[in-house]
Amino acid sequence: MSNNYQKVKFFSGENIPLELHKARIVQKLFLVPIERRLEALKEGGFNTFGLQTTDIFLDMITDSGTNAMSDNQLAAMMRADDAYAGSQSYVRMQKAVEDVLGKKYLLPAHQGRAAENILACAYVKKGSVIPMNYHFTTTLAHITQYGGGIEELLYDEAYVINSSHPFKGNMNLEKLEDCIKRHSAANIPFIRMEASTNLIGGQPFSVENLRAVRAIADKYNIRLVLDASLMGENAWLVKQREPEFHHTGMADIIRTMTNLADIVYFSARKLSSSRGGGICTNDLKVYKELEPLVPLFEGFLTYGGMSVREIEAIAVGLYETWDENMICQSPQYIEYLVNSAVAKGVPMVTPPGVLGAHVNARGICSHIPKTQYIAGAFAAAFFLISGVRGMERGSLSNQRDEYGNETFADMELLRLAVPRRVFTLSQIKYVVDRLDWLTQNSRLIGGLKFVYEPPVLRFFMGRLEPIGDWPQKLIAKFKEDFGDSL
Repeated sequence: MSNNYQKVKFFSGENIPLELHKARIVQKLFLVPIERRLEALKEGGFNTFGLQTTDIFLDMITDSGTNAMSDNQLAAMMRADDAYAGSQSYVRMQKAVEDVLGKKYLLPAHQGRAAENILACAYVKKGSVIPMNYHFTTTLAHITQYGGGIEELLYDEAYVINSSHPFKGNMNLEKLEDCIKRHSAANIPFIRMEASTNLIGGQPFSVENLRAVRAIADKYNIRLVLDASLMGENAWLVKQREPEFHHTGMADIIRTMTNLADIVYFSARKLSSSRGGGICTNDLKVYKELEPLVPLFEGFLTYGGMSVREIEAIAVGLYETWDENMICQSPQYIEYLVNSAVAKGVPMVTPPGVLGAHVNARGICSHIPKTQYIAGAFAAAFFLISGVRGMERGSLSNQRDEYGNETFADMELLRLAVPRRVFTLSQIKYVVDRLDWLTQNSRLIGGLKFVYEPPVLRFFMGRLEPIGDWPQKLIAKFKEDFGDSL
């Protein structure tokens, strides 16, 4: 496995990412007429989660479970040991976790949010406060479900959409100290760091910052929990942006980061390109505290709700996080998408992060009131004119407060996920082209309102409808400019 990533230069001077893999299996895509895309939106409640893949051209809603697996992962799945208990597939996964993440005790879980539920159930109680660099939707839901609350402790630079700061996911150390003093260490079961901060544009944190957070955790005897779901990409950006690690291999960077945490949990859908997840630690006391919850919520301790085929793929995928040529592919495509869009005047979150490219919907649609779900409306409009499904990352993804009031998001973003080794460069160029057109015609986009709003995680299951006839106006302009083009 190569650790010798090198940027390939073109004689023409063009700066484009070069794929260091080849496609051997392909899957048919569908680019349906714009009239059908409007019908699909109506059927799905103007929520991109309600769309069917037969109506979607490029599915950029998430990278969870959608990364392309390697030939070695697929091959490993064929040797799976399907024993209910004592499976050798689990032994191989446990060995990979120890080698790659540096933790000898592993508790498997069927995905990352299942790991979050176990941690919240074990440690969060009414009145608990969890300091974190930023929340993720399911993380917040699990913590509040058990009576706890969160404090998001970022530096002001993190909220600047157009920025050159390399580590906008860093935790604000002064705010962390203040949070601990205000709530007391006894009410803080753990500090959480997310690699990388999903909801502010997939922004990484530095090793320097993580070391400082570790020092504060030690000072107050508080556990440090690391969400390592996008650890590979965070480590790759550390290598690019943190001078100390320019000449350090991925394996050592990842271990440097995980060694600073008492507990590491992950979604394998992101970390190792296979469905599944887990919690790992070197603390036997922690392991024993969490162990009974795995059979209760997930399954037996050697499969944790996963198929053994997935467990085999995870084991191989974890080792593949050491391969810079594999890990760098998604961030390079994201960088290309972001820079190309910015060059055309589309406001994007910069610097480019991981997971996906993030469009500043608020900057494009400032005419839409914040009560009408700006990013959700932009996500629907973008699907309508492109067939590309993205995910709203704004107020729609927030949850109401305990009194039923809206809690408006710090940012209104359309996230266009770029899973590893899935899309071609021409498809990325198509995304940029349609973003350019929609930005130039953004005044035609209107807002949305709920017609069905679930009490929790409403962005998954909620149904909305447009305020006014703006989708029809958008179609008319599309037809004027594109004619009979799809």
